[in-house]
Amino acid sequence: MTAIEFVLLTPVLFFMIFATVQFALYFFADHVAQAAAQAGARTARATADENPGGWRGEANDVVEDYISQLGPELVLGPDVKMVQPEQNTVGVEITAHVPSVFPGLDLTVHARSAGPVERFVEEGG
Repeated sequence: MTAIEFVLLTPVLFFMIFATVQFALYFFADHVAQAAAQAGARTARATADENPGGWRGEANDVVEDYISQLGPELVLGPDVKMVQPEQNTVGVEITAHVPSVFPGLDLTVHARSAGPVERFVEEGG
């Protein structure tokens, strides 16, 4: 009877372990994507006023640096888009795949961060 219980419960136990690992991979990849989007948006907000055409490249470089430092094997094939939803607002949007423990499971993470362009305004003006 013990052998039958072992045979029936072992796959359930392995599934629970792999599901926990998959959840951790997804959760960490989501945090990496969100941190990269926030860092890119900070750069975009700070440089969009003084460098109207080049803020996209600078923000993209920051996003790629963050991903390469925090999770290059965790955030796979990131699609980085610079967004400008309003005239004085800039931001970054990232969509990427997450490695899967289970065959055939395709998970993606999506992160977006945007904010107003930072501008220096002289006193009284």
